[in-house]
Amino acid sequence: MRSSYEGLFSSFTTFRSASSWFELYAAFSTFMMLFRTAINDLIPRQAQSFIVSKLKDLFSDRQSGNLVTLQIHQYWDGQRNLLFHAAKEYLPERITHTYKALKVGKLEKHKKVVLAIDEKQEVVDEFEGIKLNWKLTESVKEQDRKYDKVTDNSFVLSFDEKHREIVMSKYIPHVLRTHEAMKAEQRIVKIYSLSSRQWKKSDLTHPATFDTLALDPELKQSIIGDLNRFLKRKELYKKVGKPWKRGYLLYGPPGTGKSSLIAAMANYLKFDIYDLELTRVYSNSDLMRAMSDTSNRSIIVIEDIDCNKEVHARSKPSKGPDFDSDSEFDTIPKIAKVSEGFTLSGLLNYMDGLWSSCGEERIIVFTTNHVEKIDPALLRAGRMDMHINLSFCKAKAFRILASNYLDLQGPHPLLEQIEEVLEKIEVTPAIVAEQLLRNEDPDVALEQVLNFLKEKQTESNEQK
Repeated sequence: MRSSYEGLFSSFTTFRSASSWFELYAAFSTFMMLFRTAINDLIPRQAQSFIVSKLKDLFSDRQSGNLVTLQIHQYWDGQRNLLFHAAKEYLPERITHTYKALKVGKLEKHKKVVLAIDEKQEVVDEFEGIKLNWKLTESVKEQDRKYDKVTDNSFVLSFDEKHREIVMSKYIPHVLRTHEAMKAEQRIVKIYSLSSRQWKKSDLTHPATFDTLALDPELKQSIIGDLNRFLKRKELYKKVGKPWKRGYLLYGPPGTGKSSLIAAMANYLKFDIYDLELTRVYSNSDLMRAMSDTSNRSIIVIEDIDCNKEVHARSKPSKGPDFDSDSEFDTIPKIAKVSEGFTLSGLLNYMDGLWSSCGEERIIVFTTNHVEKIDPALLRAGRMDMHINLSFCKAKAFRILASNYLDLQGPHPLLEQIEEVLEKIEVTPAIVAEQLLRNEDPDVALEQVLNFLKEKQTESNEQK
């Protein structure tokens, strides 16, 4: 009898255990169905597919064993590895707010805070749907001499073997091109002056831009368009057999913005400026040496060309002083140097003769206050491609000045009166800007400008 009860209890316990497992399975199945329904309702299909694909890539990359790694050292056979330095500048642009280990700093000539990759942080980049992992390795190598150490950092780039061809033929050139574009954008423009027959450089701090120039908007757009066409026509210049250079003649009264326009061009193009003062050039050989030392992507500026006596006196070469023979430029005899002199023909030969092909992507700018005094040989077609007349301040230019100096964007009751007077008199933008600087209040400043212009109009009428 007892054994019968024990058997019945055992059967009941077994039934209860199976029933509990069934209930648990049913509850879990119900939960999963509700969970899937919630995911389908809340997360779009595309997002679900993206998440699944990324999880697959993550686990397949880690487990497949098909990863390729490229070691990119800081130096290659004792020389700077350009790819390393390109990656060093390129990767911080791929940093997102999710990265936890970064280096940060502020450098003297950088406008923004600088980020750099820390060796603890792996950076993930994507290119044409390919995931690429970058890792920085920092190390220091001991040299033979005591205490002499040198860094030998490197990047490790890893990716799936099946993408090797795309990485080598497309991605790495993409990193290099992007770095070059970044350098051009961040580049600090230099200005060079000729001193003791050598170029001395300093940073160009002139803040002029095309946005701030008080020029007629149509003229401004014409100049910008010409510069952009010049930059894009390297192959055309080669095709037609012309040196890749462009000549501009800026003429107009003093104070009309010739120097500001040159600075705006340099800041726009990120071209260095070489300020060639012809009074410091004593022979044609000096000129050719100086020009051969200028870089590509530069603007050669010759100001006040009408005031240079050597350019006017074609048949009377100037005699230079007897320089010390220790000068690094002193490679010709003193007698020949003095007798040769600097002539107009030497300048013309640099502009469109055989010497004009020394260097490319260059702009030559002449400035003058009196265009009628310039030797016609300098104005021949092919030497000065674009003649830009920077004249007196008129209505459209004044609107830009009012915006720059007074933050005046909309209409003002005095603007039309000022513009009406400007159309009747000759006054330079520099003089008008000086008047605008005298007061920060727009009403007071414009009233003062109007009174000043009326006085100028009265003086002009009396003189007539």
